[in-house]
Amino acid sequence: MQIRVLFDKKAQDNNLKVGWGLSLLVEGKILFDTGENGDWLIDNIKELKIETGKLEAVVISHDHWDHTGGLWEILDKKKGLKVYACLGFSREFKEKVRNFGGELIELDKLTEIAKNIYVSGEISGVYNEQHLPEQALILKTAKGLSVLTGCAHPGIIKILEKVKAEFPKQKLYSVFGGFHLGGTDRRIIEIMAEKFKEMGVEKAGPTHCSGQEAEEIFKKRYGNNFITVKVGQVIEA
Repeated sequence: MQIRVLFDKKAQDNNLKVGWGLSLLVEGKILFDTGENGDWLIDNIKELKIETGKLEAVVISHDHWDHTGGLWEILDKKKGLKVYACLGFSREFKEKVRNFGGELIELDKLTEIAKNIYVSGEISGVYNEQHLPEQALILKTAKGLSVLTGCAHPGIIKILEKVKAEFPKQKLYSVFGGFHLGGTDRRIIEIMAEKFKEMGVEKAGPTHCSGQEAEEIFKKRYGNNFITVKVGQVIEA
């Protein structure tokens, strides 16, 4: 499967907008998160010649501004678009989706939303000492499973353990997105990178909130199998 990076903190081209948050387009039809700013996201979509008319759904990893910021401009472009959310997302978010003409679909368990494309369902996390539900996107390919994460507030290892439990016979081919390791002790990050290897993850690409140190540690550990995530890039899952 093909994933196009539409928004992140670095870009391949100076004509592309960058900022905080993440947005990934799967197979030209499933959008995973929408970055911090709708105008910037739309600018990138135009620059990359993405056809918004082909969008079938948006999956929001969690209810934070840097992952929902561009959703409203996307819904303005295509009314009636399916928006996959966790049951535990805020009432304000859900009402806003409906007010913008989106078809809100709330998930609490693993769900196949397109052929071989799954949403993990709600995974419990904590942010600022408060409950924060989050979900990941899972792609099933001939190479194995690719797991896309928004921020991994529940813990990246916890997310991968859930995926492994849901797909016990499938190998973990690639994992990329936000790992939420910024400011984490270096030794803990090294242990996590080692855990990735133990779990059989073939390729890894921490970005967004993962932190520079985590990116360096995973790059050293994974070498040629490290995934560099930049706006404009095409990643094969």
